[in-house]
Order: sequence, then C-alpha cells, then structure tokens
Amino acid sequence: MELRETFNGAAELYDRVRPHYPPDLIAELTVLADLGPGRRVLEVGPGTGRLTRPLAESGCRLTGVELGPDLAAVARRGLRGFPHVDVQVADFESWPLPEEPFDLVVSATAWHWIDPAVRVSKAARALRPGGRVAVFGSEHVAGGTVDFFAEAQRCYERWDPATPPGLRLLPEEEIPSETREWEDSPDFEDVTVTRFRQDITYTADEYIDVLLTYSGHRALREDLRRGLLDCIRGLIETRYEGRVTKRYLHDLITATRTGARPVDL
Repeated sequence: MELRETFNGAAELYDRVRPHYPPDLIAELTVLADLGPGRRVLEVGPGTGRLTRPLAESGCRLTGVELGPDLAAVARRGLRGFPHVDVQVADFESWPLPEEPFDLVVSATAWHWIDPAVRVSKAARALRPGGRVAVFGSEHVAGGTVDFFAEAQRCYERWDPATPPGLRLLPEEEIPSETREWEDSPDFEDVTVTRFRQDITYTADEYIDVLLTYSGHRALREDLRRGLLDCIRGLIETRYEGRVTKRYLHDLITATRTGARPVDL
C-alpha cells in the first residue's frame, strides 16, 4: 500500500485530532484569491475538510478531489450545509478536468503526495489565466517542548528501523521553502511565500492520537508501532507532567497562472 493511502483507514481519528490551520493563514488565502460567491475553487486532497469548510464559508463554488473514500465521506458529512461544495473520490493525477476553468487551485498538506511529474502542469490546465495556485503543508520544527522532542528520538531509534541516528528538529530559519517547481514552470509567475506558525499543547493521549494519523507511524509493523507509542507516552507522563507543546510551521506558497490555458494532449 502506498503511504498516501494509509490516511483513509483513520478518517474519523484524522478529523477529530488533526490541528486546524491558523486563522491568519486562512484569512490571507481568502483575500489573496478574492474568494466569494461565484468564485470557482479546486481543492486537491481535501481529506476530511479541514481547509474546505473555512473556504466554503466564503460562498465560493468548491470541488474537492480526494483519493480516500472514507476521508471523502467524513468531509461530505461536515459540509452538508454548503450546497456549492462537491467532494469527489479520485486521484488528482487521472481526474478529468472540467471545461470551465477554476479561479483557485489549493492544496493543504496533500500536495507532496501528488506525482511531481503531473501536478504543476495539471494545476496550470485547471486554472484560468490570472488564476492562483496555493499550496501549504505542516512542518514540525524546533520549538515548544524542545527537550521532549530530542529525548523522543531515542524511542524512534529503538522502535523504528528507518530512523537515522542523531536526527533532530531544525529551527524554522533552516527550513527551505519548496518553491522551485513553481519558479521553473513557464505557466506560473509571481511566486510568493508567507510563513505561519502555531504552537499546540497536547496531553499524552492527544499526542498519541495525532501520531496515529501519520503515514509513517501507521505503516510500521504493529508490534513496533505499539512499542514506539508506549515509549513516547511513558516519556510524556513521567518526565513532562503529561503535556507537551509541538510547533508547526506552514509555508503558504502562491503563484499566478500566466498566458492562455493549455490544451490537454
């Protein structure tokens, strides 16, 4: 099973425990794309609708293309009050683009799962000239309960064979913005990056639940995963009084569609 398919098996948990995106990021995106009634939005990989709902509240017409049927079902359930939202089950790479172009193509924490040989050119074909693309992810960076995350690496080194020794979280200033594919594309211009960060505090149970929504943890053999999570839980409860704070970094990358809309070959 591809790692990107592991999320579908945890749709309800994903919807319950994954953090919401920073309100200032949503506000920036809404203004940047001039969202409102009549605007057409394509969301790639909406998951359970973490980003979909705040975008839909602008009154835009939104189509989501989600690989996981269980994730899509949870998203639809939460979006029943928005008649102009349609969540379809498909992989973006083979999904047939509609004839009418979109004003915005957006993807949150899903873009890196899309085939890099296809994603930029298909986003360009989906957009009208002058339309925008906006992608962002969630990067775990140094901050919050710093000592805990350094100590937790010993749990990973013991229980996850893929963990490189001595791995540590990087500070925000050492995390590069992944803009190359947009800067190299002849179909896009005006590439910009805006950074947002948020600190979220978790109890031991809450933090374990979040870990259970990550592809790498879900793909571990069951006995190794159990050992890893027990090790991390014990660390939080015995050395950090049952609570730790995690720092997330979100790079909102945007670009503007240039020229005429290309024709599918």
